[in-house]
Amino acid sequence: MRPRNLLTVALAVAMLAVPFLVVSNATAARADGVYDEYVALGDSWSADVVIADANGAPDTTHAPIGCGQSHTNYPKLLAQELGISNFRDATCGGAETDDFYAPQSVDPGGTNPAQFDRLSPTTDLVTVGIGGNDAGIAGAAMDCLGLLPDDETVPPGTAPEPVPTGGCKDRYAPDGGEDQLARQILEAEPKVVAALQEVHRRSPDARVLIIDYFAAVPEHACYPTVPISEEDMVYLHATMLRLNAMVQRAAAAGGAEFVDSYHPTIGHDICQPPNVRYAEVFGPSVNGPAVGVPAHPNSAGAAAQFRAVLAQFYAGA
Repeated sequence: MRPRNLLTVALAVAMLAVPFLVVSNATAARADGVYDEYVALGDSWSADVVIADANGAPDTTHAPIGCGQSHTNYPKLLAQELGISNFRDATCGGAETDDFYAPQSVDPGGTNPAQFDRLSPTTDLVTVGIGGNDAGIAGAAMDCLGLLPDDETVPPGTAPEPVPTGGCKDRYAPDGGEDQLARQILEAEPKVVAALQEVHRRSPDARVLIIDYFAAVPEHACYPTVPISEEDMVYLHATMLRLNAMVQRAAAAGGAEFVDSYHPTIGHDICQPPNVRYAEVFGPSVNGPAVGVPAHPNSAGAAAQFRAVLAQFYAGA
């Protein structure tokens, strides 16, 4: 999903610092099970955005540095596992479906060409991870962060307005009002379906898989490990389930295979110990040494996504 200005600033800092290197088919399966040309499309949860890790700065082999592509994101792991050398990774932090059709400005690094430009009539394998930014989920998740466990608790003698106490559930889904994020998820669905259909139009012989968002958001809060109130965490969790349900419906309508990365990753959410969680809250990760983008997969999360995609790859073959 969208790391927004946080990724831009952090990447600029990382480029000035010393890189920390030390610690760092078409659906009717092809008879030979071999694929020759693989293209990965998607947002930050497919780029598995990183600021710096054991490999240094983000990978610029396939996209500008501002896209934040990890050297070990699930598309690269899949291409390596399948032995596909003709591989193009278009994934980019902040991408929406619009960025599949037109260039995406990123900073630093200039422009990521339209992701669909990487497709060709001979592309025979495509993975897709998209929808979260179209629905505005990333920005809403950042709005949920607060300093206090109770949205209505304010320190004695402190004015309530300046204290970032969360309250995103009240903002996005007030009692008796419309759930804005639920509406935006529904509005994003036809865009995801259209994108999958366009993949088939441009690469008619391609096997297409679309992955959901793994279980990074727990059912309940864990303040102060994650500074989000119980009400807001419950709301975020329910919203992520809605988002994944939308991706699954879009897969069926757009003629793609659905990859379930959610259920295999339950128990590895942001509230888990540092060596267990697959996503980080503030960036630094020990589950694969790195400085990542908050609320995004770490390298262990990318490996879990890879395993989910690979499982579907062989299950659907």
